[in-house]
Amino acid sequence: MKTAQEMEKTVLDKANEDADFRARLLSNPKDAIEQAVGVTVPEGFTIKVHEADSTTAHLVLPPTGKLSPADLSTVAGGNHTTNNFSYV
Repeated sequence: MKTAQEMEKTVLDKANEDADFRARLLSNPKDAIEQAVGVTVPEGFTIKVHEADSTTAHLVLPPTGKLSPADLSTVAGGNHTTNNFSYV
């Protein structure tokens, strides 16, 4: 099975190469990601995709409070730094 970082790279590469996939990713990220990397996104898990441009920065705040072990088992992520912003 691919790691979260490998799956993210697959999705980002495909979005950069395929305009139709990029549009699907923006309009229905869950389905687009499931098709691109062959995983099932759990019910109740929301994915939001934002398209960056030269005049917009996106800051993602971590959740407040602590996650339960059950919650942690359903979360995959990575830490990426771009233009001095850290994206998690």
